Amino acid sequence: MAKKKSTGFDALTAKEEANQLITNFIALAGNDSLREKVLALIPVFRAIRRMGKNIIPEGESVSGRDRILIYLRRYPLTVIGGEELMVVSGISDYPRRIRELRIEAGWPILSGTTVRAMLEEGEWAQDQVAVSHMQTDEYILLADAQDRDAAHRWNVTNQIRKKKISVKDKILAFLRESVGRNVTGEELSYVANGKTEWARRTRELRTEEGWPVKTRQTGRPDLPIGVYILEEDKQAEPHDR
Repeated sequence: MAKKKSTGFDALTAKEEANQLITNFIALAGNDSLREKVLALIPVFRAIRRMGKNIIPEGESVSGRDRILIYLRRYPLTVIGGEELMVVSGISDYPRRIRELRIEAGWPILSGTTVRAMLEEGEWAQDQVAVSHMQTDEYILLADAQDRDAAHRWNVTNQIRKKKISVKDKILAFLRESVGRNVTGEELSYVANGKTEWARRTRELRTEEGWPVKTRQTGRPDLPIGVYILEEDKQAEPHDR
């Protein structure tokens, strides 16, 4: 899809336009027509959305998804609110674009839902960034680097998540397909079909069943936060667990 060319943007002009539109809306204060008030707000939303798109230098010359990525890359390992991303992207469907960045392009972006699940199981190292108050509609870019193999792994994930097996078995199957490679908590959450116990089941694979699943908190301080790795495709003997 061709990128839309920038039409030029002047912040002062945009501000004056927005002020005039708001003034027009206020003038309807005594008007009993609900619809006229709603219609008067539409151009206000459009003006503010255009201002948001042009906060970053690339502005309207790139897509909403690209603006999200540019913004996240400016602030890696920083908790970013969904409303921030809605402003800079200029689109309301920003969660879908974040999923595309994660799935299709391999950017390690975790949602608040995933991070909170890891926190509950003690799998998140807070020495680099505190996330204890992270909300479900917030996001964090773990590193300013793409994982070129991520798209392939997501294809594998889709096949595994459709199987009629337990959550733990799905996670183990995915880890064994990715043995020796870093995977994110977001990928494990996805393969578990979004089941909230995915982090607990992953921990149980290590603590109860002897699979060498490691995180930054559990024996691999060299790993990035939010990342898991199955070190080898070998289960420990029961007496060694």
